[in-house]
Amino acid sequence: KNLTFSYYGRQGDIFRDVSLMLDTTWKLGIIGRNGRGKTTFLKLLLREYEYQGEITAPVRFDYFPFEVKNPDRPFMDIAEEIAPGFEEWRLFLDLSLLEVREEAVYRRFSTLSNGERTKLLLAALFLKEGGFPLIDEPTNHLDMKGREALSRYLNVKQGFIIVSHDRAFLDGCIDRVLSINKTDIELRRGNFSSWWENKLLRDRYELDENRRLEKDIDRLSEAAKRTESWAEKLERSKIGAHAADRGYIGHKSAKMMKRAIVTRTRAENAAEEKSKLLNNIETLDELSLSPLRHHSARLIEAKNLSISYGDRKVCQNISFSVYNRDRLAIIGGNGAGKSSVLKLLTGETRQNISYEGELSTASGIIISYAQQETDALRGSLKAFPKERGIDETLFFTILRKLDFSRELFDRDIGSYSDGQKKKVLLAKSLSERAHVYIWDEPLNFIDVFSRIQLEKLILEFEPSMIFVEHDKGFVESAATRRLYL
Repeated sequence: KNLTFSYYGRQGDIFRDVSLMLDTTWKLGIIGRNGRGKTTFLKLLLREYEYQGEITAPVRFDYFPFEVKNPDRPFMDIAEEIAPGFEEWRLFLDLSLLEVREEAVYRRFSTLSNGERTKLLLAALFLKEGGFPLIDEPTNHLDMKGREALSRYLNVKQGFIIVSHDRAFLDGCIDRVLSINKTDIELRRGNFSSWWENKLLRDRYELDENRRLEKDIDRLSEAAKRTESWAEKLERSKIGAHAADRGYIGHKSAKMMKRAIVTRTRAENAAEEKSKLLNNIETLDELSLSPLRHHSARLIEAKNLSISYGDRKVCQNISFSVYNRDRLAIIGGNGAGKSSVLKLLTGETRQNISYEGELSTASGIIISYAQQETDALRGSLKAFPKERGIDETLFFTILRKLDFSRELFDRDIGSYSDGQKKKVLLAKSLSERAHVYIWDEPLNFIDVFSRIQLEKLILEFEPSMIFVEHDKGFVESAATRRLYL
């Protein structure tokens, strides 16, 4: 009730006088632009921040992801710590739904892949009695197959709140949407697709209504001006000996002036009505790109490529070609070697990486690379483009179009959310003119609206690309070819 919250030293409230009633049986997905307060809302439910207003709940909230102490223990010991006295058959049933092998529970947690850790910890969270899971972006360490399994698993569960930007994933597991908009919070029944369809219809109605009101305002304002002008001329005609009936003329001019006031009031009311529209329309500004076109048709070719780190072979016997305007999506499970292929192509390799087979690129080829990791990003955003030799105006324009507020420009990049950091890396890549754009999981933490902007950009400008991405909708929209590892 009347929830209000703002961060110390930041302009404006994140939430103001928000009142909601959420049911503990709902499978609720939270949607919104990066920086709108999705994770903040979960943290407020956990009472981690001070706030104004009132939050009451008959359940204990459990947040995911959370840190595991002493990860060198077998997972079964950790599960017992998370959900004391749980029934093992329930855990193994959940693991079968999540497509995790039973032997994983007996292995040391530190030896498990990130995808396995995500699934096991979520299964343990749902075993807790009296708990209500708050799940914050669980898909970032899951491949496409893992996301589909997790979505099916959550669909049979009852009662959770989840933050995710993966549209296909949300469609498979939620029955309510909480949308954090520019000026309010909206709660609707349905999955992502039904909410999105509703939003497009509402936006279209508001845009049509806005155009109608603009025409009404112009027409009424002009009519008021004309009537006022006529009234003034009529009033002036009372002066002089030729004026036949000053009383009649005065009455008529007063009547015309009254009509002008009524018309102007109608215009003002229409303007006020217009001001209430469009406040929640997300402006998906069109991004632009100027990819270089190489004179060679074939840009990259690999034949029987095998990549190793030291003595460990991560992938082998890979063959593929990339031609102008190709957009190659590399698909595979965690640990299949997807990022290793990209790093080899970009030259951003570790000292102990080696490969066998043939790898050739067109002469003079320029590659733009957006890496997966954001942890190392630090320092001034204003200095960022100078240090990397990219066009400052273009870089900041792209960030603004990706919904970066001007207030962020004065903050250290290290203080940004994961989604905002990812946008910095994407804006850098989009500011570079290159023959091939190589992106490693570009959509991690990126909001739905920015994903749609990037899809439109790729389809319009047709850059030559190689990318790794687990968002099924994005791959289906953007890729022209796929390489399965």
